[in-house]
Amino acid sequence: MKKTKSKQRISVVIPLYNEEDNVNPLYRQVTESLDGGFSEYEIIFVDDGSTDKTFGLLKEVGSQDSRVKVISFRRNFGQTAAMAAGFDYAKGDVIVPMDGDLQNDPGDIPTLVAKIEEGYDVVSGWRKSRKDPFISRKLPSMIANRLISKITGVALHDYGCSLKAYRHEVIENLRLYGEMHRFIPALASWAGAKVTEVPVNHLPRRFGKSKYGISRTFKVILDLIAVKFLLSYSTMPTRLFGKLGFSAFAFSFFSFGLTLYMKFFDGLSMNRNPLFLLSVLIFFMGVQFISIGLIAEINVRTYHESQGKPIYVIKETMGVTSGADS
Repeated sequence: MKKTKSKQRISVVIPLYNEEDNVNPLYRQVTESLDGGFSEYEIIFVDDGSTDKTFGLLKEVGSQDSRVKVISFRRNFGQTAAMAAGFDYAKGDVIVPMDGDLQNDPGDIPTLVAKIEEGYDVVSGWRKSRKDPFISRKLPSMIANRLISKITGVALHDYGCSLKAYRHEVIENLRLYGEMHRFIPALASWAGAKVTEVPVNHLPRRFGKSKYGISRTFKVILDLIAVKFLLSYSTMPTRLFGKLGFSAFAFSFFSFGLTLYMKFFDGLSMNRNPLFLLSVLIFFMGVQFISIGLIAEINVRTYHESQGKPIYVIKETMGVTSGADS
């Protein structure tokens, strides 16, 4: 019996940076996977400022296949920017990003899309048998994944896997910066998306060399702090800075009380006691935390109100119209 092709429109987004040897085999593998299961799809290659023949080869592929779209950056902006550009131009119902180094298996795309059709909004790939060096890649990744899962509350084994599938409506309202593309499942979950994870193949690199090393871990940690702030305090920053401020006040008063005790019961002069200076310093730190919180609150309100950006995400409506429609 002939298998029925999926009616989902698929957009595959592939960032590349100096991957000239991978362009043609990658194109063949992706089209072979998609031709078998999907009636309508597009492949969006994003050349992230390559200095080799990557862009020229992409143009050749695009001239031969109308389903291939090519975006080229003037310089190297990074993987997150490349993915964001692909997402902005994607027309599919389901968007599937993947790496351009042939380590992600395009044959896993139908599996990811099938999970979307089961009712999930985000399906994340899990490189269960990862073909990377343990010390420089796998160990930092394991630590990072546990840390990210703990802090964001969205438990995934492999946040770093680029091969994922998203419903278009989930991804279209997200704005990505830094290394934020790896945190999309957590950001989407905050907005009410259903997130799941499926094992995917991971292949050894055949051509070229990895553009990422252990130094990227520090960037990820900084972005994780930003994500935690966005998830927990983006609409109420005074709660974060207020906690820090009142904690500083409490420590300051405790330190000052200890200073008075030492003066009256131990005969130690206040101007010779470093605890007195510490209590004053911590008190003014508390004032600064509260002030920063108030300034952040004003900026957040200005951000939402000036852009008309809501502080909620609506999945569906029935029998209601927006103010602009009435």
